[in-house]
Amino acid sequence: MNRIKSSRIGFTLGTTLLAALTGCVDHVEERHHARVYAPAPAYVERTVVVQDDYVYYPSYQVYYSGTTRQYVYVEGNSWVTRPAPPRVSADVLFASPSVRLDFHDAPAMHHAAVVQTYPRNWAPPGSGHGNQGGHNEGHKRDGKE
Repeated sequence: MNRIKSSRIGFTLGTTLLAALTGCVDHVEERHHARVYAPAPAYVERTVVVQDDYVYYPSYQVYYSGTTRQYVYVEGNSWVTRPAPPRVSADVLFASPSVRLDFHDAPAMHHAAVVQTYPRNWAPPGSGHGNQGGHNEGHKRDGKE
């Protein structure tokens, strides 16, 4: 009988304890966290601006940009930029007299003055047959050494 009494007492205590613990679930305190809003990270793209450098070939009235590796010239009534020179091979163009120019914007902005300074028959002083070195070597700036 003691055993039955102990079992009932244990059962009653266990049930009471279980009821007390499940009742606490409704009263769980919720912690409120402060919300911090941070702005999204800013991504900055760095841009490197490389200025065009032009070599002018008076015999053909063609400009070559070593930066873009493009030829600029007048075709009809418009200025065009192309990967190849007009009416002549690049080898023939590079073997003709040339002058490195010191402006870095569009050749159209300077063409009138360039043509006047360097006419079609222009050659560097002291050269008998043009710039035989090609466009990447020894260009004279404005016709001077």
